[in-house]
Amino acid sequence: MKNKLMNTRKNIPLILFLTGVIFANTNLELTATGDEPGSVIIKRCRDFRITGDGSDKTWNNTGWINMLQMGSDVTGYDTKVKILYSETGIYFLFNCNDKKLTATFNADNLDLWKEDVVEVFLWTDESFPVYFEYEISPLNFELPIIVPNYKGSFLGWLPWHYEGDRKTQHETSAVGGKKDSGNRVSAWIAEFFIPYKLLAPLNKVPPVPGTKWRANMYRIDHDNGQIRFVWQEITKNFHDYENFGTFIFE
Repeated sequence: MKNKLMNTRKNIPLILFLTGVIFANTNLELTATGDEPGSVIIKRCRDFRITGDGSDKTWNNTGWINMLQMGSDVTGYDTKVKILYSETGIYFLFNCNDKKLTATFNADNLDLWKEDVVEVFLWTDESFPVYFEYEISPLNFELPIIVPNYKGSFLGWLPWHYEGDRKTQHETSAVGGKKDSGNRVSAWIAEFFIPYKLLAPLNKVPPVPGTKWRANMYRIDHDNGQIRFVWQEITKNFHDYENFGTFIFE
């Protein structure tokens, strides 16, 4: 019995190590990365209500994707995003560390990228260079457009009959301050839902398990000139679709 106890004690470090590996692997599953380079696994979910703060427990079923800061060494603006999809559309949750809300636009469909904004580009079919672009500001104003892009020449087109179940659902919130133009904050959050009906007639919509879309995600902050964040690195501009990553629907 004494020898068994001694052997058990000797194995405690190994047991603790293996336990740590198991828990580490469990956490890794919640980083939502795919096996392919530049890919992410999009988990399926039920439909849920958009609140603007990511408080719905459904978001616990997937992990954060950390975005890459480009062209600046300014600190304190870390950005991360979560993604889920359902039978009716695709959900996004952005968390943007910040110091000031540089946002004055007070209507939809304006040049939101000239102020603080997050953006999503969805290119559902690589055989056709047309994709959906969505932008939302901290003040909850949006820009949904379809973009034809012919060898770098592009222009956005606003959706027609943008109403009913073709409309997005979107809300934003501020952390550490009021959600007002110019206010000091510690972060802002954007939560939105893009219905598949809005993406018609793009191909491979709605997605089914195994479907792959090319995509990218961005953030621009204007506290110190312009701070840019990307999911996948680009070489030209945000419309550099050949360098988009891949959404893989689970």
